Order: sequence, then C-alpha cells, then structure tokens
Amino acid sequence: MHFAPDTEASLAFTVDLANTVAGATKNGLDELTTSAHLTTLFLTHRFSGRLDQDDAELAEVRVARDLLRRIWLLERDDAALEVNTMLLSALARPRLMRHDGLDWHLHATDPEAPLAERIRVEVALALVDVIRTDETGRLRACAAEDCDGILVDLSRNGSKRFCSIRCGNRMNMIAFRERAAHDA
Repeated sequence: MHFAPDTEASLAFTVDLANTVAGATKNGLDELTTSAHLTTLFLTHRFSGRLDQDDAELAEVRVARDLLRRIWLLERDDAALEVNTMLLSALARPRLMRHDGLDWHLHATDPEAPLAERIRVEVALALVDVIRTDETGRLRACAAEDCDGILVDLSRNGSKRFCSIRCGNRMNMIAFRERAAHDA
C-alpha cells in the first residue's frame, strides 16, 4: 500500500508518538515524560514550526497522543467523524507547502500554532487519505498479547501483525515453545 510521502510520514510519526506509552516500549516505561523526549521526537520526524519545550506543551501533546491512539483503532465511519472534529476545532485550512528541503506537502495550520494542534491536524490530514481509500484496516493494534503498541501496515499484502521486530520475535518464540511442549 502506498500513500503520498507526507501521509506516510504522518502515519509513521503517529505510530512513534503513540508507542511511547508504557505498554508499548522496550523498557515498559512511558517514553514521553520530558520536554527533551518531545524535542527528540519533533526533530526525528522533521516537524516544523513552533516548539515551546515547556511542561504545558508536553501535557498537551500527551493528551493528543491518547486521542490519536483511540482514533487509530476506530471503525472507518467513527474515525471519519473524529477526523472532521479535529480539523474543525483547529479551523484547518489545507495548503500545499515546500520547506526545509521537503517537496510539496500539506499543512493546514499556522506554523506558530501550538504543537499539539499541529500534530492533531497533520495526523487528521493523513487519516483523510487512509479513510478515503478505505484502508483503515491497515491501522491496527499490535498482535502481541502483552503489547499496547499500534502499527500501520504499508506492506503489499497487508499482513503485518506486530508493532516491532521485538514483538514478532517474542511471539514466535512463545509459539515455538508451546509447540515443543505439546510435541514432547
């Protein structure tokens, strides 16, 4: 499955943001507890615009993270309603932009808008593409029973089940041990 590059980038960002919750991280701890964590995520994903690096911004992004995690797993029609609400609440006005070496892509908020608002709107724009192409089934929860991670499946055959290689390997090892115990 291929979406526009900015859509795929927003979906990848959403997965990385959402998977900072305690149940989805390697160490089992929330990985979005400081402004430094948020800044790293911001820079890694080449977010543009204002970055306050204060506790208020961090709190707002954590709320946005929870909202996006919830929307990610909704049925298509319910997700569409949530996307419309996010776009309306931000008074989003989509426009094509080029900046920082990136080719034309969509933005719908002012670069000086609060980071959490820009995140919600950019993810909403990506979800518009996913919903319009009827590909919401590619947005999933990790199949590992002990993981709260989410994933976007951009594979050709749509068979991705785990949020990380770590989860896939762990579940394969569990299945192997269960088969070995059953055969013994």
